Amino acid sequence: MKNVLVTSGLCLSVLLLSACNSDDKDINSLTTQTTLVGGDSHCWMGGTRTDSGLDSNDNGKLDSNEVVDSSYACNTDLFTDKAVHLPFTVLRDDLDNGAMPGTKFEIRNGGYGSDAAPNPNNPIQFYALTDRGPNADYSGSLGKGKMFPTPDYTPRIGLFELQTNGTITKIKDILFKRPDGSLITGLPNSSSLGGTGEIPYDAAGEVIRQDMSQPYNAQTNPIKLDDYGLDSEGLAAMDDGSFWVSDEYGPHIVHYSAEGVEIARINPFADDARNLYSLPAEFAHRRANRGMEGLTITPDQSTLVGIMQSTISNPDKSVNNNTLTRIVTINLATGAIGQYLYQQEIAQNSNSAIVALSNSQFLVLERDAKFFNIDTDVMKHVYKIDISGATDLETVTAQADIAQDAALGLTIKGKTLEQVALSDGWEVLAANGIIPATKSLVLDMAAKTQYPHDKMEGLWLIDNKRLGVLNDDDFATWSNNNTLEQKYLDSAQSDIDGNTLYIVDDLPLSADK
Repeated sequence: MKNVLVTSGLCLSVLLLSACNSDDKDINSLTTQTTLVGGDSHCWMGGTRTDSGLDSNDNGKLDSNEVVDSSYACNTDLFTDKAVHLPFTVLRDDLDNGAMPGTKFEIRNGGYGSDAAPNPNNPIQFYALTDRGPNADYSGSLGKGKMFPTPDYTPRIGLFELQTNGTITKIKDILFKRPDGSLITGLPNSSSLGGTGEIPYDAAGEVIRQDMSQPYNAQTNPIKLDDYGLDSEGLAAMDDGSFWVSDEYGPHIVHYSAEGVEIARINPFADDARNLYSLPAEFAHRRANRGMEGLTITPDQSTLVGIMQSTISNPDKSVNNNTLTRIVTINLATGAIGQYLYQQEIAQNSNSAIVALSNSQFLVLERDAKFFNIDTDVMKHVYKIDISGATDLETVTAQADIAQDAALGLTIKGKTLEQVALSDGWEVLAANGIIPATKSLVLDMAAKTQYPHDKMEGLWLIDNKRLGVLNDDDFATWSNNNTLEQKYLDSAQSDIDGNTLYIVDDLPLSADK
């Protein structure tokens, strides 16, 4: 018996050869044990394939036509119920840590957790999305806003791959670019394109302005904004290698090429010449920092489906303490819009992801902002929802007390749906024929895994029973009392938050018949 080392594609193989006599000629009977580094259709996350057959041409290996039988020992549980950290680099480590005076802290990139999506062309790879970059609440010389300690940061998609040793490797970054190929930033948009007046400050507390070498002046040296800037939150990876990304600024939904160059966009601002299609105008009432948090594409690649994080401020922020949230569908071929309601379990919860199971059934991630190791009654849920029996608001015609308002959408007795749900209840909506999506609980992540993170945001649908769950770590940075500090998962400040993938098995993830 002899050992022969061969390589084939992503697989590292050890061939175990044994010679035998078959009738009147010497033919080698081979057994091949192959470590499935990249996995295959039988062993999605890797494992071992054993091939047996006859080396008829006596070349010391089994050609594909010589394999008689194959068996598999798969590592399907390699990642199941385990917390696996994504790799990160350090953007800067020179700032004082407000949580531990006298020490510095790391701003990490990291940040890959706003959403996740499978790579349609490789089952052991997934894409993960960053938001606008490291930022934190801050009130400075011009009032309330956000501190951007790395103001030139470009939002991006990371491509990650599972390894058979139980680790995750980043394959590449795809940085978002304007149509001319220049890099965008995560700085806010102007008010005409959805900006809500957030003032950008740098790490020194200075207003970020057009010319940082000169003092701020509203006319001659104004605040630096970016109308291509995104606070990216939702991700749909297309079969052709391109991406659709939704955000919290407009909300904008932007189509990027495989290289990250903008192709087209969709938003509620009809005067935006960049638009392929326009969203209903009421979406421009998005609540600050709670825009279109989730985005998906239907399995037939025909329709984008987005979900708002929380109640939109329609007509104003007096309705924010609400359970009514909106789902929008956009047919990419025709631009036809559909709109549906989703009822949250708790007012002001966050709908942080949506994933298509079919053209009418979806997974929705609904969560609070609590930490398992600090707070009580933590809620990190995934629901299966169905819009097939829900009311498409875009098809409701004016009658009696019901009207379609050009700026506010569907109204009842002059009230927006948000106002009706808050003051009169969902029963009044139902009485007027407005029915939300149905929902059923699929996963309680806190109960299942004692999930320690506050921001459960990315869902990677692996197959009809396995779901990848990814957190947004905020680049391991946030602020407290107007001071930047490291983000921790516990009150003892011993565990720094970081992007972590969990794969949960044995879930009912198939679309219902």
